[in-house]
Amino acid sequence: MRFTIAMMLLSLCGAGPAAAVDGDLVVPPVTYPRLASHAPSAEAFVPAGWRLESKVSGDLNADGQADIVLVLREDNPRNVVDARGHGGPERYDTNPRILAVAFGNAARGYDLALANHTLVGRTTEPSQQDPLDPDGIQAGGIEIMRGALQVTLGYFAGDMGHKTYTFRFRNGGFALIGYDSVNVTRSKGTIDQISVNYSTRRMKHSAGTISSDAEKITRTMLPSKPLLTIEQVGDGLEFQPPPK
Repeated sequence: MRFTIAMMLLSLCGAGPAAAVDGDLVVPPVTYPRLASHAPSAEAFVPAGWRLESKVSGDLNADGQADIVLVLREDNPRNVVDARGHGGPERYDTNPRILAVAFGNAARGYDLALANHTLVGRTTEPSQQDPLDPDGIQAGGIEIMRGALQVTLGYFAGDMGHKTYTFRFRNGGFALIGYDSVNVTRSKGTIDQISVNYSTRRMKHSAGTISSDAEKITRTMLPSKPLLTIEQVGDGLEFQPPPK
């Protein structure tokens, strides 16, 4: 996936530096609920005080049954905070999310397979875009692609870009098999793209600029290591692939 020159130029010209911060942003603490281990529907997994933000379906464990991936978000007015002077909207939504996967049960309903609240981290920086905003300058979202879970997180602040994680269900958990990122350093107009296939241990790094089609490409063979689980990846916006 590659940025178009028009999109990058528009983003470079259309956004200035974040506004100055007047004091610390007060973000209330949260407690993540335990989800049901089995439910008859996607909606039945939603805890009290939360809402179903998005849902996709597909077969993730190769059993021929339709599975579901859910993004749950807390719906607590206390977490919509006053962000005046922090470079974002006056009322800023810091409600956290849970990324959940439930496998279709041939008998009935769904069995919970994953409940993760670290990959899609809580939004606490008003000057940055929501990483899962499908309409953001750098769109994010959840998909099932060829039997794998794919999570794309967009960002737009000092730099802009996106990170896409591909997980496959293996040995009772979701293992990271692919990582793709594009980062534009807006102050310099440079573009860095990284693509990692952890199954084949191959990594490709491309470096270029928005003013030229020329790229410097480096290919690396990574050492053999166990695949990371989705829990080990942690915060998706903070994760970095192995050194080039």
